[in-house]
Amino acid sequence: MDGLGRQLAAVADTVGPRTGLVVAAETPGGAAALCRGAADRAGATPVTDRTRFEIGSVTKTFTVLLLAEMAARGEVALGDPAGARGRPITLEHLATHTSGLPRLPRGLLRTALPGWFTNPYARYPPERLLPALARTRVRRTPGTRVRYSNFGVGLLGRLLAEEAGTDYAALLDARLLGPLGLGDTTTDPTLPQATGHWRGRPLPPWRIPALPGAGALRSSAADLLRFLGAHTAPDAFGAPDAAAPNGPLHAALREVLRPRSPGPGGPELPLAWSRRARPGHALYFHSGGTRGTSAFVGFCPAPRVHVVALAATAPTLRGRFIQEAYLLLRALAAAAVTSPADPS
Repeated sequence: MDGLGRQLAAVADTVGPRTGLVVAAETPGGAAALCRGAADRAGATPVTDRTRFEIGSVTKTFTVLLLAEMAARGEVALGDPAGARGRPITLEHLATHTSGLPRLPRGLLRTALPGWFTNPYARYPPERLLPALARTRVRRTPGTRVRYSNFGVGLLGRLLAEEAGTDYAALLDARLLGPLGLGDTTTDPTLPQATGHWRGRPLPPWRIPALPGAGALRSSAADLLRFLGAHTAPDAFGAPDAAAPNGPLHAALREVLRPRSPGPGGPELPLAWSRRARPGHALYFHSGGTRGTSAFVGFCPAPRVHVVALAATAPTLRGRFIQEAYLLLRALAAAAVTSPADPS
């Protein structure tokens, strides 16, 4: 096993030996993927880099890219109002977790209790989302404080779909998944995917009907590496009318990474992504989890380093899978900065 292979194995070794998983990385010096286990505990279908996993909140990075793409077309503006009571919340506030909205919409916890350990969002219907927003009063000035909100980004996905006159899944297919060639990525819970596990128990597919923009996607390591690659080299991806230079998706891929302050005196933030400055470079990353899967994606734009880690087990307070994946990204980026690959 070479050096990169050992680094991938260090991430994989943080979860149980029976867990289906894939850890993959691309650097200027090469690429590798480590796949272990099966898509279910029966062991009939080995995990590959094309196996779909639920990616939970990594979905948010797709939703904010939709926002930036629609803004580049002139269909919406980041400063458009989101319609909440008490404070002037904008689409940009939703995309940067600075809206002041709570983590969950009102009433969701009551519907979540029967499926708390399996599918807590499944019984909350889409028609309750906007009434919940109307009853929510924001008490802090939007743009001044980061407060992570599934409600906020889920609402963003809903508002974008309504503006486009379609649903979230169809909008995502037309604007992002098709142009970027992400054939494994879907919101459809009925398609083949890795079976998630929580405390060793197999779980049903994750469903989040009212807030798909916050966590409904499932994807493969191959697709997610391509998605990250589009952010670090947008010129190389998409149809000419979408991601080519000066096209809306090309512009959006750059816009989501631009730090901006959504309010006077507020923090400098990209859209949805976490950003960490390192000596001579910056890291962008996002994690996600459902009741049965853990996901991490991260990249360094220059030099181009991409890391994806997916496992069919739920995140836990003591779990190290996501943290080790971030440390892998940090190490690979630092090594690429100090020892760039020979361009020849």
